[in-house]
Amino acid sequence: MTAENRMRRPALTALAIVLSAASVFPVLWMATSSLKPRDTVTDGRLIPREVTFDNFVYVFTEVPFARYLWNSFFVSAVITVAALLFHSMAAYALARLRFPGREAIFLSIFATLLVSAPVVLIPLFLVARELGLLDSYAGLIIPAIFNAFGIFLLRQFYLAFPREIEEAAIVDGAGHWRIYWSIVLPMSRPILAALTVFFFLANWNAFVWPLVATSSEELTVVQLGIASFQTQYASSWNYILAAATVAALPMLALFFAFQRQIVESIKTSGLKS
Repeated sequence: MTAENRMRRPALTALAIVLSAASVFPVLWMATSSLKPRDTVTDGRLIPREVTFDNFVYVFTEVPFARYLWNSFFVSAVITVAALLFHSMAAYALARLRFPGREAIFLSIFATLLVSAPVVLIPLFLVARELGLLDSYAGLIIPAIFNAFGIFLLRQFYLAFPREIEEAAIVDGAGHWRIYWSIVLPMSRPILAALTVFFFLANWNAFVWPLVATSSEELTVVQLGIASFQTQYASSWNYILAAATVAALPMLALFFAFQRQIVESIKTSGLKS
């Protein structure tokens, strides 16, 4: 290690500590404030002087918050499973199969990353209305399955696959579907685990499309539930923070469970073309 690297390493470590603390502090403040009574929730203290769990009891008894959590979990889980299946098939075809227009199709898919969600919101609403998908689980799930980022990341991952494994399977008489299902998919577990976190987190936090596509309380997802709770109890931040803490806990657990796979998948996928 050179002298320059020895001098740079403590500075980078200190910077990482500062950035980590800045990222963790809002979550920690939210969790501790959710344990405060209403009259002290905005006192600015990180450690509550008085701890109470009445805020969480109130959230689960006064509104159907458990139903909101189930709706978000069901919708996010179905979208994640369907997206991983279809995206992996599309990415494998774009990475390995030779057919006319392959590069044009990939560029068209990749170009959709440049289109922001508000641009397609009204056309998507009109299509969903014509198909009778509004105010239903299908309306929440089907439009959210396609994601160009997932196809792009999986394609880059498959481009780095050693062709010798697939060629050996072809010699043994395996077709493209058998190779995909029995060889490619099991070897894709690291990147699929990372995309599981990305897709589930994105759909768990979805707000705009569920707000547009649903009107029934039975289909309300957790983010809409928190928003309506905030409107109803605008000054009761202890209840709002308790609801937000409950909604954040599953995502934090999911992230910490798969954080190693996320880092490994990003390192191994690369940008090979």
